Amino acid sequence: MYAYFEGTIVEKNPAYAVIECSGVGYLLNISLNTFGKIPESGKCKLYAHLSVREDAHVLFGFADTSERQMFRDLISVSGVGEVTARMMLSSMNPGEIQQAIVNGDVSRLKSIKGIGEKSAQRIIVDLRNKMGKESFGISPSIVGPHNKLKQEALNALEVLGYARNVAEKAIDKTIRDEGDTLSLEDLVKRVLKNF
Repeated sequence: MYAYFEGTIVEKNPAYAVIECSGVGYLLNISLNTFGKIPESGKCKLYAHLSVREDAHVLFGFADTSERQMFRDLISVSGVGEVTARMMLSSMNPGEIQQAIVNGDVSRLKSIKGIGEKSAQRIIVDLRNKMGKESFGISPSIVGPHNKLKQEALNALEVLGYARNVAEKAIDKTIRDEGDTLSLEDLVKRVLKNF
């Protein structure tokens, strides 16, 4: 729903930042990683993730898109919520988390508050293949000749309710089989036929 907020920082602390955009102040929960990258005051751009819960709509802010992507990857794992993902991003940067997952480093992930042995193993099992293809700050969705097409198709399928990892595999297979010269509409249609 929100891609980013660009405005003036009104308040900044290690847990959240308030950014004023056109007279409206938005409170975005941030990680220590983002806290260290954004200015104390003045102009700022934070990439956003909106979490809709039964009792609240909560905004999370990120200094760059690679951190937001890592956050979204982490919360896609069963049992890893927004608070845990933010704690992970406060303890390590996205590249360090990726390296720990790809290397299967359970002990490194367990060193983060709130992550036990089973959670660390689940994160590794669920994300290892995906993280092997990603480079934080460059996600696999924005690498290669079909980058924009793949990202737009992935977004469309997520809006239609398909899980990101399932949709990504289906898109990759369709692009391999059909080539990357398809239009966005054709790609999405062909992926939907294969579900």
